[in-house]
Amino acid sequence: MVDLAQYLPILIFLGIALLLSSAFVFLPMLVGRLTGAHQPDPAKLSEYECGFPAFEEPRSQFDVRFYLVAILFIIFDLEAAFLYPWAVSLDQIGWAGWATMMIFIAELVLGLVYAWKKGALDWE
Repeated sequence: MVDLAQYLPILIFLGIALLLSSAFVFLPMLVGRLTGAHQPDPAKLSEYECGFPAFEEPRSQFDVRFYLVAILFIIFDLEAAFLYPWAVSLDQIGWAGWATMMIFIAELVLGLVYAWKKGALDWE
């Protein structure tokens, strides 16, 4: 039989986390209303994106180049995330680990060269 008393600290922690997160969300809104900082006007309530009003349907598709740049960013961000632990543990993994990482980096460089040749990095 499981002793449910061992879950009490977790429930207390979740309760405190819920209370604090609710306070961080709703307390600034309440203070804004009480101090008079909440004064909506048409300029404050207007939609904005990149400093100019929207001129197209909001459900329109993005340009494919946006997705390509986002995917390339994620790929090279993940490369940086893999390089740090590899560099820290290089003395334990030896030459096999070094060679494996060089193959990984070469594959990423090949992908970058391919994207560059295809024009994925050119923005008009």
